[in-house]
Amino acid sequence: MKPLAAFALLAALLSACAPKPLKVCVDPNNLPFSNRAGQGFENKLAELIAADLHRPVDYVWWAQRRGFVRNTVGEGACDIWPGVASGLETLATTRPYYRSSYMFVTRQADALSGLTLDDPRLKALSIGVQLVGDDGGNTPPSHALARRGLIDNVHGYMLYGDYTRPNPPAAIMRAVEQGDIDAGLVWGPLAGYFAKESAVPLRLEPVTPWLDDNQWPMAYDISVGVRKDDPELLTQVGRALTDNRAKIERLLAEYGVTPGGS
Repeated sequence: MKPLAAFALLAALLSACAPKPLKVCVDPNNLPFSNRAGQGFENKLAELIAADLHRPVDYVWWAQRRGFVRNTVGEGACDIWPGVASGLETLATTRPYYRSSYMFVTRQADALSGLTLDDPRLKALSIGVQLVGDDGGNTPPSHALARRGLIDNVHGYMLYGDYTRPNPPAAIMRAVEQGDIDAGLVWGPLAGYFAKESAVPLRLEPVTPWLDDNQWPMAYDISVGVRKDDPELLTQVGRALTDNRAKIERLLAEYGVTPGGS
């Protein structure tokens, strides 16, 4: 056999034997969860899972806007999504690897500790909520506030935001820090991470009641989402989460992901 042909054959054999990359769908600009530089805790989690499976990571970058699941995992573009609500219908999900809740975020210098959704002080406060769409009421906290007639003093901050800036969902945290609003109702991991980064001391308290009107939960279990047509991978990922539980707990603590909710 000629050397060139032998080399081509060897390369083909090595390629066939190489482990298949684990394709991971993540947002390229969404700390503390993920970014293109690999600095988010979902990046770290994906790398930990891939190492456990002896597979390299191959990221599929996609902004987590509407249609994210349908256009990525749902279309077979990737194998897993590291952070989805447990039991999401469109994916198979592992057992939860953390639980968190929406948080009341206020400045420590302000006398606003102990806020609840039924606190009469809310009527006199400027309040920020996270929004997913343009209807002004599509996250659990926004529904809960609207149900209580708290509309005029509520300001919406898009989860998608201005994608030309780093970490668009963090805008609501900057608004609290800068005094643009008195209180923000912010998803826990985002609140915990940017509170640690804030130059202004911030107070974080879980939003209560954790279930409003028997239909709007403020706390969620979070799992790794896997394509429904790959039960073997679901089992493997679940085992990796279990085997690396201590590492994952340290990772979450490092990023300020504080457990929350009932």
